[in-house]
Amino acid sequence: MHRRQLILSGLAATAGASGLSACATGPAADPNYPIRSDQQASAYTADELVAAGSRELGIAAEALGSAIERIFADQGDRPTAYIAGEEGSGAAGVGLRYGRGALHMKDLSASQEVFWQGISIGWDVGGNASRVFTLVYGLYHPDMIYRRYPGVEGSAYLVGGVGVNYQRADGIVLAPIRTGVGLRLGANVGTMAYSRQRNLLPF
Repeated sequence: MHRRQLILSGLAATAGASGLSACATGPAADPNYPIRSDQQASAYTADELVAAGSRELGIAAEALGSAIERIFADQGDRPTAYIAGEEGSGAAGVGLRYGRGALHMKDLSASQEVFWQGISIGWDVGGNASRVFTLVYGLYHPDMIYRRYPGVEGSAYLVGGVGVNYQRADGIVLAPIRTGVGLRLGANVGTMAYSRQRNLLPF
């Protein structure tokens, strides 16, 4: 009888330890929004982006198609979102840029408003007003767009011309395509912050 009690006590202790182990190794809480590995957002094809971009920028599909083809080759993937909007900028050593647009994702029933503002320092002189069509990679929830993105820009803005640069943060890549009036030449290093509302300070 005494031996049987010892066996039962040992089984109970083993079961209790297993329960504690299960609790300690249980699944972690879900993140606030999907991460890259979730792959929950539908991606856009090049044809869809050329059609939307040529309409938003007011340029020929052939001209935009070459820029989008280059971005697709650089990124090796398809974007999960795009931003269509407009902006103004100017620089004399220190540059400022302000913009406003709409974020589009296939999984959203409606577009989401986005503002952006940035500052740059470098060899950069001039100003321009631009329409902007931005390809967005690695975005799986619209609220993930609101953050600061470091970027390196080296481009020439000509009347009727097209410029592309990249901004990256936490696995998200933005590729703005710009057309506009004005002249801004040079190379600069800076950051761009995307927000839910207009901010006068670019920091």
